[in-house]
Amino acid sequence: MGKLSGKIAVITGGNSGMGLETARLFVKEGAKVVITGRRQKELDEAVKSVGDNILGVQGDVSNLADLDRLYAKVKEVHGRVDVVFANAGLGSLAPIGEITEEHFDKQFDINVKGLVFTVQKALPLMRDGSSILLNASVAASTGMAGFSVYSATKAAVRSFARGWTSDLKDRKIRVNAISPGPIETPIFGKMGLSEDKVKEFGSYVLSQVPMGRMGRSEEIAKAALFLASDDSSYITGIELTVDGGMSQV
Repeated sequence: MGKLSGKIAVITGGNSGMGLETARLFVKEGAKVVITGRRQKELDEAVKSVGDNILGVQGDVSNLADLDRLYAKVKEVHGRVDVVFANAGLGSLAPIGEITEEHFDKQFDINVKGLVFTVQKALPLMRDGSSILLNASVAASTGMAGFSVYSATKAAVRSFARGWTSDLKDRKIRVNAISPGPIETPIFGKMGLSEDKVKEFGSYVLSQVPMGRMGRSEEIAKAALFLASDDSSYITGIELTVDGGMSQV
């Protein structure tokens, strides 16, 4: 029997990277999973790659109507939610002095507003004792140049894990944050940088990691499985840092 046998899990941003690998592992551990993604083609490919016990619902987490449609589908198909992994997010570089309103709004809309309403709209379907996972980042506690807006969004995520732990204590719903360090995902190619700059940035980040390598999406998935399952039954409100030691030394 898997660690999530019989559980219903919703994973936003599940069409690639950390979200997809988490969906794959959750299904392997017995869960029925619903993933979201903004691009239908990638979403369909993700569902096909996992196989059974997975459903894709296209949508943008910053669009509240899309979230309503997501949970209406979850209710129709499964009737409840046991695990929510609010994973969808994005990041782009802009040092102070070059921050535009568009840059600010896009990151806060997805990383903060989208996360808040992903969780809030799930609550009516969540049973007492369920688990909520929030994808934060080590950027929330570091001062990496050019990433101030992104870092601020992730600091908000970390704060939500604490506040919602208190809000939901009577329902025994656990809320925890996962803070990845540098992970090999498609997001590195979506930061508005040239290929050379992406490589340069990656090399710099890698130099800050004591373990001397990038993390893998599978390693985030294993952390998510731990926090979603009964293995972490006495853990709530924490930030589980998965960064090869980057933020610890």
